[in-house]
Amino acid sequence: MNLPAARSRATTAALVSASALILAGCAAFSDDAGSDSGTGGQVAAAFYPLQYVAERVAGEFYDVENLTPAGKESHDLELTIKETAVLSKADLVVFEKGYQPGVDEAVEQNATGETLDVAEVVELLPPAEHDGEEHHDDEHAEEEHAADDGHDHGDLDPHFWQDPVRMADLGDAVAEKLAELNPDHQADYTKNAKALRSDLETLDGEYTEGLKSCERDVVVVSHDAFGYLAKYGLHLEPIAGLSPDAEPTPAGLADLQHLIEEEGVTTVFYETLVSPKFAQTLADDAGAEAAVLDPVEGLTDDTAGEDYLSLMRSNLAALEKANGC
Repeated sequence: MNLPAARSRATTAALVSASALILAGCAAFSDDAGSDSGTGGQVAAAFYPLQYVAERVAGEFYDVENLTPAGKESHDLELTIKETAVLSKADLVVFEKGYQPGVDEAVEQNATGETLDVAEVVELLPPAEHDGEEHHDDEHAEEEHAADDGHDHGDLDPHFWQDPVRMADLGDAVAEKLAELNPDHQADYTKNAKALRSDLETLDGEYTEGLKSCERDVVVVSHDAFGYLAKYGLHLEPIAGLSPDAEPTPAGLADLQHLIEEEGVTTVFYETLVSPKFAQTLADDAGAEAAVLDPVEGLTDDTAGEDYLSLMRSNLAALEKANGC
């Protein structure tokens, strides 16, 4: 007997058998995924608010994956190989052009499925014109916005999710897009978007009611991420510009300290994903408290059990307390 040949045939047979088992396992996993998600399709959402909307609308029919890892500040996201692969294979990528330059580039170069740019389906507003009021100092506001180096927000504020009604508009657009991709479940997507809008309009009503009779209407925040709350009668004064890593100017901080003292502001708000240094210093200098106002840009270890609705309601409670509502 030729022993080397026999060993070779045995080895080959073993590899074929092992390969067959692996392929069978993969097929079984694929079948299970398909049965769980209805279509086995995938949606890639660029950051948390988009993930929340996509999950609510897609329901059981698509798996939704967030490209921004939990606990990571979303503005400066640079996609890993794994996240780029998710984006490239997704049936639909939901993103907001101008908010995350790294994602914009990846969408342009790697997306093979459909894409939905939030900026094309949600009405975005200029940062200084949410309520027709100017910032505390135009010159300093312009300096702060100019300091958002590397973030091409253009002339519009990308933080639309602070307005629940605009989130509902995104839900309708996602439903339309998913219906194009998967017409068999169009009624489901429409139903889910309607339920989402109902929840978001309820939240909008809570904000309107909760903030309509406040002792103060000025709110000092760490960066210009809350401008859409101006629809509820608030005047938002950011320490920094549209990007959380932009540093305020000394003149801007001095103006804010004077404003806090003049308006009787009790609280300077900082955020969950960025350093509270400037907010805490300003609060200490002005004799105010420092507290958290979540920008709802992403979840953290501390908020892993929360969702968009609960975080927004926590923010409402914080605003009511700070402003004497």
